[in-house]
Amino acid sequence: MSDKSDDLNLPASVVTRIMKEAIPDGVAVSKEARQAISKAASVFVLYCTACANAHATKVKRKTLLGADVLSAMADMEFEHFVPELKESLAAFRKDQQEKKESAAERKKAAQVAAAASAASSTAVASQAGDVPTNGDHTAAAAASDAADKPENQEASGEQSES
Repeated sequence: MSDKSDDLNLPASVVTRIMKEAIPDGVAVSKEARQAISKAASVFVLYCTACANAHATKVKRKTLLGADVLSAMADMEFEHFVPELKESLAAFRKDQQEKKESAAERKKAAQVAAAASAASSTAVASQAGDVPTNGDHTAAAAASDAADKPENQEASGEQSES
């Protein structure tokens, strides 16, 4: 079973990817350094979360918001990161709004397409005389019923056996 403190560490693959993006090519990072940075990042996240929670608690909320994190950064004396974090937060919100609008547009387009398809199917069936008179008939059953009518049999040259 893993140690409880290990559960609070960031995934090593994420830390390694972030580190590779931050350092120039050709620079090697030891396993010990990756573990130390991972632990430091985890401690930072926990501390920032605790400070943000304290801010939310002051204003009697149980939900942490982006504004709480920004306040926590100032409380932790990392004010110089706040402008960049505000930009990132604004970009995130814009991206989320665009995704929401895009999903709503796709849903509306699908509904319009479904309605158009249903209207088109009804129009084609109506032109062919296959529109069922009640909900229990299918278009094929309606066509079969129409073919069995005496006036249709006479038109095709068949004689009725009455």
